[in-house]
Amino acid sequence: MRMLLKKSASLSNFGARVGALVICAAALIALAGCGGGGASAAGGKVNVVAAEDFWGSIAEGVGGDRVAVTDIITNPAADPHDYEATANDARAMAGAQVSIVNGIGYDEWASKLLAASPDEGRVEVEVGDVLGLEAGDNPHQWYSPESVHRVIAALVEAFDEADPGHDSYYEERAAEFEKQDLARYNALITQIKKEFGGTKVGASESIFEPLAPALGLDLVTPAGFMDGIAEGTEPSPSDKATADHQIEDGEIDLWVYNSQNATPDVKRLNEAAEAAGIPIATVTETLTPEGASFQAWMVRELEGVQTALREGAGSG
Repeated sequence: MRMLLKKSASLSNFGARVGALVICAAALIALAGCGGGGASAAGGKVNVVAAEDFWGSIAEGVGGDRVAVTDIITNPAADPHDYEATANDARAMAGAQVSIVNGIGYDEWASKLLAASPDEGRVEVEVGDVLGLEAGDNPHQWYSPESVHRVIAALVEAFDEADPGHDSYYEERAAEFEKQDLARYNALITQIKKEFGGTKVGASESIFEPLAPALGLDLVTPAGFMDGIAEGTEPSPSDKATADHQIEDGEIDLWVYNSQNATPDVKRLNEAAEAAGIPIATVTETLTPEGASFQAWMVRELEGVQTALREGAGSG
């Protein structure tokens, strides 16, 4: 899946599509009588709109019964990098009381929708701003446990602002979410780091980069190779050769690949890892299966990584 924005011609067409969608959405909102600051969801709940379901799932955990979350991208087959927004998406973003976008050059379509329908009453959470990151940095920060915890804190502040007088509720919900909902997630991270810290591993793309150091794993695949696969560009011959040799020479004890983006290069390396007896673990870029919670998704992937590492240690 591609991290970088498309070239200027594509961006121009994209901008035209977004402009048309925003005009359409604005007309629909006006007809519906929506005022400033977005419209409350049914039951008076805070209307939260997340560009991606992984952040939306976390928002549901923090917001509890006081928020109603709409996720725009929920299909595991969709590519958030070049997702084509619909008129309904534009209307949802324009009417949000709290919006959540990833930023960092990842979901430019969502940022454009917000910019085209400014609203002083809307509370906007951009993950890149929360973390002090920008386009060119690794955007896959939902794979960084530290970033996840910082976004949770930012959501508490956003909900406090959008729903005054209920700060204690959101603080308690966030604490419960961290302690209970993310208990297994946090425990697995600690276990893997303790058991396998320093283990050399390889990965097909940069999705795994934010998670590897949290697990204490030494990710040795060339950054240029991982970025190329993630961006949909051809990795350099040198980076491809290095990735090949690391597997062929048994320099890594685990190979991790994104099963949503199995390019010919990735398939070749998967086969090479299997032939070399190197355990393989899979990750995905978005919630899988559709409708899964963030914590269930991450726990399943972490358990897969832990199992594969133990298999490798057993065979060694």
